[in-house]
Amino acid sequence: MVLLVKSGGPAALPEWQALFGEVLPDVTVKGWDDADVDPLSVRYVLVWEPTQGRIAQFPNLELVLSTAAGVDHILADTALPTHLDIIRMVTEETSTRMADFVTMASYALLREMPQLVSAQREGRWDEARLGGVAKETPVAILGLGELGSVAAARLAANGFPVLGWSRTQKSLPGVACHSGEAGLDRVLAQARIVVNLLPDTAQTKDLFGAALFAKLPRGASVINAGRGAQLDTAALLAALDSGQVGAAILDVFKVEPLPQDDPLWRHPHVIVTPHVASDASRKEKARQAALNIRAHQAGAAIVHRFDRARGY
Repeated sequence: MVLLVKSGGPAALPEWQALFGEVLPDVTVKGWDDADVDPLSVRYVLVWEPTQGRIAQFPNLELVLSTAAGVDHILADTALPTHLDIIRMVTEETSTRMADFVTMASYALLREMPQLVSAQREGRWDEARLGGVAKETPVAILGLGELGSVAAARLAANGFPVLGWSRTQKSLPGVACHSGEAGLDRVLAQARIVVNLLPDTAQTKDLFGAALFAKLPRGASVINAGRGAQLDTAALLAALDSGQVGAAILDVFKVEPLPQDDPLWRHPHVIVTPHVASDASRKEKARQAALNIRAHQAGAAIVHRFDRARGY
């Protein structure tokens, strides 16, 4: 019984083998490009951006495990068999890291860190740029799933007024929750910072575009740690240049790595991070993957199974 891994490249394989040796000793772990692996022996794959058409070459495959919370990198494979279960990588560490990132980014935008970094690069002493205070800075989180709900709680604990929006109505302590189109408009109208943690669906593609930015108070800021496909970068750049959006911290992009000639790299009011907001350690990923493989073997419930109907 083989688990095939495509994450981190050949250099990471010994670590994956050691980690799974502790939590899943009866499964053989092999690298994605190992030519000696019998395709009939592969029961599980743990992947990031799997090679087009490759998953379909394993007739006895039972689970496709993503190394990330999102699975768009797997669904991009047009030959992917539709009967296979896809498992999202959501762990306690994932949620904690996302809450850390969103809190860090919110404070950075609160204190106008993108503009201060720009001033530093220009050798400009911008002592008048004091920023705001947390208790007077409403933060809207779009997407209140496993990641969004934890991030919302953390922001509330740090004194930010927190607004939440989700497709269906939710209730979270310390968070003013809204749903539906009218609810989204109410949330956007109040937000000084808006955080994207929505799942990747047909309805959310390019959602962060001109129409959404126009509904924000002038000068509000944007954090995108959800999915790259949801951000219309041309619209964001236009909103930044007009002052409708004051600043942005961006972690995910339609094309990754972000091309070197992309203007986001050099915009004075943008901070770019390389898709690191909530990436868990390999140790935690191996532990979570092993739990779901064990559950599958026992016929028990698998957590974080991707629902094709809902899109997340």
